[in-house]
Amino acid sequence: MEQEVIIELGTAELIERLDEDKKQLVKLRLNHAVSPLENPNKITFYKKAIARMETELRSRQLEEDNNNQ
Repeated sequence: MEQEVIIELGTAELIERLDEDKKQLVKLRLNHAVSPLENPNKITFYKKAIARMETELRSRQLEEDNNNQ
């Protein structure tokens, strides 16, 4: 998922999407442990997408904290 798309999402949508991607990553890792995936790069893709979403959520949280002070 691209950063521009992540920024456009609302916070609630972002949290929901983050949960879904985390679940998908766990499934991919389990499947890869049992038998090799056709495209193991999917694991890397999901890890990076999760990191981007967590970074955006943290950024929003810090921005909100600064606005409240």
